Amino acid sequence: MPTWGQLLEEIRSQIQAGDQQAFDTVRNKYLKELSSFTGRDTIIYATRWTSGDAPPNLVSINDEDIHAFMEAISGLKCKDLDLIIHTGGGSAEATDAIVSYLRQKFKHIRIIIPQAAMSAGTMLACSADIIVMGKQSSIGPIDPQFILQTAVGVQSIPAHAILEQFKRAQEDCSTNPKNLNSWLPMLSQYGPALLVRCQDQIDFGKELVGDWLKSFMFKDEGDEIPDKIAEYLSNHGNFKTHGKHINIIKAMEIGLKIEQLESNQDFQDKVLSAFHATMHSFGSTNTAKIIANQNGNCYIKQFKSVR
Repeated sequence: MPTWGQLLEEIRSQIQAGDQQAFDTVRNKYLKELSSFTGRDTIIYATRWTSGDAPPNLVSINDEDIHAFMEAISGLKCKDLDLIIHTGGGSAEATDAIVSYLRQKFKHIRIIIPQAAMSAGTMLACSADIIVMGKQSSIGPIDPQFILQTAVGVQSIPAHAILEQFKRAQEDCSTNPKNLNSWLPMLSQYGPALLVRCQDQIDFGKELVGDWLKSFMFKDEGDEIPDKIAEYLSNHGNFKTHGKHINIIKAMEIGLKIEQLESNQDFQDKVLSAFHATMHSFGSTNTAKIIANQNGNCYIKQFKSVR
């Protein structure tokens, strides 16, 4: 397997040779090698979310992603899909639409997490027949996030955090009414219906994950384990923070069906090569999101860098 540095040097060599699409060329090469090795169609869905320098709406799972998946699925013939995901999450509704679309197209879906799939990314992973994780991989709590315009700009805020802030304000002000003026600037950025929306979204996400687990990963195996997993992942009290990382050991402990990426060295090498080649686009260009298949079909979202 080429190292991170060797992949970057390969891309630079392609650029020096006159290939202005070198990032795409190298990514496509390794996606093709992975697909040929597995005999399955392969799509990567990756965003720049770990860098923290792109607008949240561009790196979040959203309804626009359906168009991206339509492009990525065009021309694919196999009924088995390997979906590599790297995402911080986004809209539960958009994730629901994506799962519905993918499930009409593919009979068996294996979701591969080479680094992290958080929040709605974890929800998406729970729609798989099987999840592949490495020792370095993480999933997270499934409490939904809201992308809101605040006094400090556009922020992606977990629903549980909004509910907790209101709860603390209510408790504090009931004991110390004079503190209301201190809380108003923080609370005024939220609309009056947001509390109801937060609870509805939490319930919606939990229901989706439970239903997907019952329909696919635990098909014909009863409801006990799927309900237990959905409850655990949606319970904020288990994590305290929306960004809590759940490693492969814990993911298996809570009952998810996980394959270890390291169990097949050739497979691991090809997955990580495709993933790292994709990640170089985020490190060296203003690309925010990439959805691509092994045949070169791709959807790329870019942003105006302020650097």
